[in-house]
Amino acid sequence: MARIAVTRRLPFPALERLAAAHEVVTWPGVLPPSPGELRAFAAGADGLLCLLTDRVDAALLEAVPSLRAVAVYAVGTDNVDGAAARARGVAVGNTPGVLTEATADLAFALLLAAARRLPDGERAVREGGWRTWEPAGWLGLELHGATLGIVGAGRIGQAVARRAAGFGMEVLLHRPTPLEELLERSDVVSLHVPLGDATRHLIDAVALERMKPTAILVNTARGGIVDQEALADALHAGTIGAAALDVTDPEPLPADHPLLDAPNLIVLPHVGSATDATRARMADMAVDNLLAALAGDPMPHAVA
Repeated sequence: MARIAVTRRLPFPALERLAAAHEVVTWPGVLPPSPGELRAFAAGADGLLCLLTDRVDAALLEAVPSLRAVAVYAVGTDNVDGAAARARGVAVGNTPGVLTEATADLAFALLLAAARRLPDGERAVREGGWRTWEPAGWLGLELHGATLGIVGAGRIGQAVARRAAGFGMEVLLHRPTPLEELLERSDVVSLHVPLGDATRHLIDAVALERMKPTAILVNTARGGIVDQEALADALHAGTIGAAALDVTDPEPLPADHPLLDAPNLIVLPHVGSATDATRARMADMAVDNLLAALAGDPMPHAVA
């Protein structure tokens, strides 16, 4: 029987399967463990089920030499030092595919909310700003006939494209469309690339300058893909029309972060996969990864 450390309480049946086969210890806190706390908590563990908030780096792997398998409860694995894990022979798995439709739904919900200025209208109702039907009140972008640029045409990007087709939008995909052209032509730009050296701050001040002054930026991928200081400046200056974010860097943003003072901005608390069915299936996949690896078999959802 192996010892498995789980870095957050996961109220899903999959954990019962894990506990039936191995000793499972769960981090008791509501907030993620700090790096030092994680090293102490995972000491002696053979497996680790972690969230994207938990940094699995060389320091952790050195502190926990017993570790044989890491299951990330997410699609992205930028929180794991893949090279360090491979060097120590630690298997790493994730939960791909299962959250595609839920995240695409959320991306399109953000797109619609920003395009039709739903937060502005809702706030006007609550604050007494809605006096009567106004012919020029709360005007927004009509999606039918508008152009959606998708940066990252993987599973989620393709799912967003399918939704856009239902609204009669023209869809541009980065590759084959050059990024510069996509930014210049799009009424909405939606980001779906993984975070890495090549994509960190992919959307910077230069990229934002290429966008239409009425354009909307949607990000449901990773916060680090966008230069948030440049985005705040662009929103204040009217360089782009609006932004709708499900992800930030860091998460959560401090209450005094300058981005939160920017106009025409929607920020959600990273809820792209937040449906009961999706989160439960993610737990199933993470447990499947650990059970396989600890039995000496390949993870069914291994990270290359």
